[in-house]
Amino acid sequence: MSTPSPTVRPPRQRPVNDFLELSRRVKAAGLMARRPGWYAARAAVLAAGCAGAGALLLSLGRTPWQLAVAALVGVLFTQAAFLGHDAAHQQVFTSGRRNEQLSRVVANLVVGLSHGWWTRKHGRHHAHPNTLGKDGDIATGALVFDPTDVPARTGALGWVTRRQGWLFFPMLTLEGLSLHVSAVRTVAGGRDLPGRTLEAVLLAVRLLGFPALLVTVLGPALAAGFLAVQLVVFGVYLGATFAPNHKGMPLIGERETVDFLRRQVLTSRNTRGGRVTTWAMGGLNHQIEHHLFPRMPSVNLRHARPLVREFCAERGIPYTETGLVEAYGIVVRYLNRVGLGEADPFQCPVVARYRPR
Repeated sequence: MSTPSPTVRPPRQRPVNDFLELSRRVKAAGLMARRPGWYAARAAVLAAGCAGAGALLLSLGRTPWQLAVAALVGVLFTQAAFLGHDAAHQQVFTSGRRNEQLSRVVANLVVGLSHGWWTRKHGRHHAHPNTLGKDGDIATGALVFDPTDVPARTGALGWVTRRQGWLFFPMLTLEGLSLHVSAVRTVAGGRDLPGRTLEAVLLAVRLLGFPALLVTVLGPALAAGFLAVQLVVFGVYLGATFAPNHKGMPLIGERETVDFLRRQVLTSRNTRGGRVTTWAMGGLNHQIEHHLFPRMPSVNLRHARPLVREFCAERGIPYTETGLVEAYGIVVRYLNRVGLGEADPFQCPVVARYRPR
């Protein structure tokens, strides 16, 4: 990300009015309208893909070619996760209840993660992207994003942290399993979880029924290999989609105050690419537009992009967009620098320039 020019000045207009003006332009372009036909077609294609994968699973027999089917299933589950993500953001139906029902079924029954856990975590992320102490996506865990937490990492954990950029993609091979574990823990211990009983039933069908089917059809050894490949593909694919969106972008201090428009734009990164990239990333390559308008159907995000770019240029707000490979390079270098204890070069100075006055 390039550092803003010293000539850039905070806007004279009140920041809240900036976002209202941008919203007016976007709504005038009809980009907030629901796209039921597009979502119906998307769901039909996904269902057809799942049916095809199921037919291959049942017809190929006990052959190593089933591992290719497992990779296909990993891709399909990731695409299903993108659909559930859109429904959770109220993008599919006009009815909030129908969106929630679709998201819960897709998340728990198809993908194998807890809808309630994910919506809470993701909701906090959208409200406070890249904000220390508020965004769970940058909380210290397997990875460290806050350099002040690095000294506490010693021994084997410290060794990993110092090399976390290089280890990032290998670590994603465990992300699918980690999401399943988080789902079970949430449903087992979350007595205040809305729809907990339904989530428990759906998760049990997915996390017990699917492996049981594989063992019945393929036998224990091949079924274990199938599950391993599916989980690796799912974890790497999902993690590689979300990684370019915010990692390596400015961090906001817990007590820093930045208006909504600038908070979302400054901490998000778009990924360039055509329709294939947009399909592969579920539309999340247009991360800036998604964060500004989370209820906008993902198919409309690419149409909102030129409006948002133009508006940011008018207001002197940095709009970050890179190629996918370049974004991955930024993420790896950033994580390595933080893992070595270097102060984050993107933290606070950029954000401070756009703090409301």
